[in-house]
Amino acid sequence: MRTNNYETEIGYLSINHVGEELCGDNVSIISPDDSTKVVVLADGLGSGVKANILSTLTAELLSTMIANNIPIEDCVHSVLETLPVCKVRGVAYSTFTIVKVKDNAMMDIYNYDNPTPFMIREGKIHQIYYDKLLIEGKTIYHASMPVRLSDTVVLMSDGVKYAGVGETLNFGWDLPEIQSFMEALYQPSYSAKSMATVLIDHCNQLYNLRPGDDTTAVIVRIREREQVNLLIGPATNKIDDEKMLSLFFSKAGKHIVSGGTTSSIAAKYLHQELELALDYEDKEIPPTSRIKGVDLVTEGIITINKVLDYANNYLTTNSDYFSWSYKQDGASLIAKMLFEEATDINFFVGCAMNQAHQGEKINFQLKMQLIDELAKKLKAMGKNIKVSYF
Repeated sequence: MRTNNYETEIGYLSINHVGEELCGDNVSIISPDDSTKVVVLADGLGSGVKANILSTLTAELLSTMIANNIPIEDCVHSVLETLPVCKVRGVAYSTFTIVKVKDNAMMDIYNYDNPTPFMIREGKIHQIYYDKLLIEGKTIYHASMPVRLSDTVVLMSDGVKYAGVGETLNFGWDLPEIQSFMEALYQPSYSAKSMATVLIDHCNQLYNLRPGDDTTAVIVRIREREQVNLLIGPATNKIDDEKMLSLFFSKAGKHIVSGGTTSSIAAKYLHQELELALDYEDKEIPPTSRIKGVDLVTEGIITINKVLDYANNYLTTNSDYFSWSYKQDGASLIAKMLFEEATDINFFVGCAMNQAHQGEKINFQLKMQLIDELAKKLKAMGKNIKVSYF
């Protein structure tokens, strides 16, 4: 039975072999329906262009076939038939790990030649029992098991296991050490992407910032759904402000109000005082304010533009995570709520022209564009997004 209040959250991050523009690892995520998620991590032979082609073909092919319930035997056969053969080595080779989660309650794992995936349950390593499958001469390890809230599964390419070889460590760090690191790192509040980011950053440090292999970590986590609501701008028609605010505050979850005029009408609607803050946590971001009954009150366009910058970075290197994850300015606080805490995000966008912005570069069209772009980036993160215009 599907647990509707749960969500399967998937986060990953890669770093390339030093000197390579393309990553030889590839991650493909597919949701064929509302109750199923499939993720494939593929590691192509070698590095660079050839490895990228091998891993991309493998990940895309396997994720599509598994999502369509094709038996694993047929999937492996298709991969072997499809991959181009390396003229030097005479083999077509890409390792892979497949995870399929059904109804946020049942998980299947197939692992071929990648480091063994492991699970953290209630903050401790939880034993996964694998069966051996012999398919087309390949030994594939398979596990099928029920999962529950906060279960976290860690997938890795070889680059994680061998991080530091010839640099800070003689032989890399073995699986028990990686497990101990992730146990120490684990917090129920950490998102899948944050856990992957910290693990990959640590690997990069072990490599002395010169990765000797493409290195990828994928985190699959069962979490509760959390809703966050963001309101920006007054309604086109002033008489619709109350309707917009009523719908906004009736939504469950946290509430963010962005923009000076928007904050004023929200405070008036709630019959509360708008407490203006003067302290700049970040000189580039206007200070936050306070309204009793609202979780976060920020300035509008400048703050949202910075959040969009963070979102763009989040979907690439996620290097800005080590900045916004601890800062207390308005943009950082919004980023934490939208990127880390939320699974479902509702935007309430008032379309009135802001008289304060007339004659400036910041205008109505820019606001619409920012919200549209931010919604797209959040959707790419795997968030469930709804945008309502007033």
